[in-house]
Amino acid sequence: MIRLEHLLNHCKKLRNLSAAVLISVTPATTSATEFDAPWEKILDEAKGQTVYFNAWGGSDRINSYLSWAAKSIENEYDVKLEHVKIGDIAEIVSQVEAAKAVGRDTAGNVDLMWVNGENFAAMKNKQLVWGAFAHSLPNAARLQDSESLTMDFSVPVEGLESPWGGAQLVFIYDTAVAEKPPRSATELLEYVENGGRFAYPAPPAFLGTTMVKQFLHQLTDQKSALAQPVDQADFEAVTTPLWNYLDALHPLLWGKGKSWPTSAEKTRQMVDDGEIDIAISFNPNEASAAVKSGQLPETVRTYTFDEGTIGNTHFVTIPYNAKAKAGAMIVANFLLSPEAQARKADPQYWGDPTVLAIDKLDTAGKALFASIDLGPWALPIGSGKTLPEPHASWATAIEQAWLKRYGK
Repeated sequence: MIRLEHLLNHCKKLRNLSAAVLISVTPATTSATEFDAPWEKILDEAKGQTVYFNAWGGSDRINSYLSWAAKSIENEYDVKLEHVKIGDIAEIVSQVEAAKAVGRDTAGNVDLMWVNGENFAAMKNKQLVWGAFAHSLPNAARLQDSESLTMDFSVPVEGLESPWGGAQLVFIYDTAVAEKPPRSATELLEYVENGGRFAYPAPPAFLGTTMVKQFLHQLTDQKSALAQPVDQADFEAVTTPLWNYLDALHPLLWGKGKSWPTSAEKTRQMVDDGEIDIAISFNPNEASAAVKSGQLPETVRTYTFDEGTIGNTHFVTIPYNAKAKAGAMIVANFLLSPEAQARKADPQYWGDPTVLAIDKLDTAGKALFASIDLGPWALPIGSGKTLPEPHASWATAIEQAWLKRYGK
């Protein structure tokens, strides 16, 4: 558990860069590698390169998956993948920006980054991304036809990042404890008023911010404002219903608004320990992976609010000054291969939903996905309406306002 005053400094990091005004950019290439070069040339240039992939290191399953990917990539392409385990990708964004400020425009120490929409918006706005490399990846032809792959937190992707996996806010509950879980923000308040137990991480923890954005989407009567930069909206008018709701909700939560789970993973552990009734996750298949690894009982199930929950796509991107750009493209393309996507989607290894369109795969590729057993614990396929992420600039504004009200 954490004390919220320690989050104040954290919230001041680069994530607070305003993404209110975003421009379309195509940064200049600073090495021999061109993102639109013939793929054979990319393959040749990549041989012998080491790719430093800065990605979250807080999950044993994800770390193991990337270890498998590294071995496969080295064997097939003679490219070495080094997983640089980080806690907050915003810190890496800050490092890249600092390098640009001192003119280190080549030979950067970050070759590939796992980013969310907020950080991508900051990088795009500051021209820290390389170029439209994602359009050149052969496996991109197998991607789903989805707006979430072309718009990241309402920011045009334009090939500057490559899709890696799908995500949606879901709730995991134990049917042996909560027979009828709440299906909306209003029902959640009623649920805790009647003794139900719930908790969410404090912003700026990613899932904490997402949960607050979910509440805002359901409670505000100005939903259209959320798709625009926050400085174009009347923030107080849009968010007043949210703060009124949280004022009533927080005293009834686990921790009574004074202490908070450190992460969504912690809420899953709290369900397993019997401390709360409902966990939150951004992975519709997480419950399957957790049950199979003994981290949750077989009585758990996954669901979303009836009106839907926020969903998005997570991506990888190449910084403008990356040293091993060709190698980074090889890694990004491998991560989109049917083999890598199917393994990632399997709860035995990770359980992260694929961004590939199964109907675009050959027989062997389709068979890989058909063999995956999600069990009854995952969000049923085809259920759960997906709501769009607010514009990237809303995240920082919401985090700052939340901490001002509840961070003491």
